Amino acid sequence: MTVVGRFMAEHVDIVNACGDLRRAALGGDTGAVERTADRLAGLLHPHTRAEEAGLFTLLARDDEFAGHVRSLCAEHVTLDERLARVRAGHHDEMPALEWALRRHIEREENGLFPAAAIAFAGPEWDLVAAMTPDAPPRRTG
Repeated sequence: MTVVGRFMAEHVDIVNACGDLRRAALGGDTGAVERTADRLAGLLHPHTRAEEAGLFTLLARDDEFAGHVRSLCAEHVTLDERLARVRAGHHDEMPALEWALRRHIEREENGLFPAAAIAFAGPEWDLVAAMTPDAPPRRTG
């Protein structure tokens, strides 16, 4: 289940980057908003692609999880759209982006990840790991 640990660590980085974006949006500095939005997108996009390529794909094969996985994938699209709007200058939409992002992460960490831990045995986790793209290098600072 190391992939879930990876996703949870990435969630921390994503939430921290979202906080940076919130502060930039509140400050009204367009350049800072663009830079922090790009940083958040650089964390969010590889993360959501990795979730969808491995864990979500395997879980969606089970009718019990398929609808939930579809809704989480739709939220990935909505998060991208909201982030693009904030980056484009709609700074007043930042609270909605942050709320949606935190709610989405909560649904994964307190819903889907524990359900997968119960539903999957060793072979499924090996397949998830094989299907999941490698994590991009973590940036510090």
